[in-house]
Amino acid sequence: MNRYGEVAVNAVRSILSGEDVHPLIAWKKAAAVAFGEGTWAQRKGCPKNAFLGLCEEGLVRGIASGSYIEKSGSLKNKGYAVQAIEVLKGRPALSEDKLALWRVVMHGNEMSHNSQMDVVLALWNKQLIISQ
Repeated sequence: MNRYGEVAVNAVRSILSGEDVHPLIAWKKAAAVAFGEGTWAQRKGCPKNAFLGLCEEGLVRGIASGSYIEKSGSLKNKGYAVQAIEVLKGRPALSEDKLALWRVVMHGNEMSHNSQMDVVLALWNKQLIISQ
């Protein structure tokens, strides 16, 4: 699991423990611990919005659906993450191959992922995704 995956898992654990109640706050705190307060890596939008998008859809265990993404322009990362969960439901073996999962999500279009799949796979592999 890479560092953005760790941030996602730690943010969920913070919420489940009652330490934080809002996914954005939990993400920001976990990212500050992982990368340092105010760093580019802490502020990186793609993995953060993938995480918040999964939360918005009620797909993350223990987090109620709601409105969590700060900017409407960030919705594409939510879409990638939600679509990846749908793919994993039908093809769970892809949880072992981040790049193959990304290619399926992108319908074969050549575009490199920007840590969205790290977030999805970390939560999926830690059984923090509601998959029914």
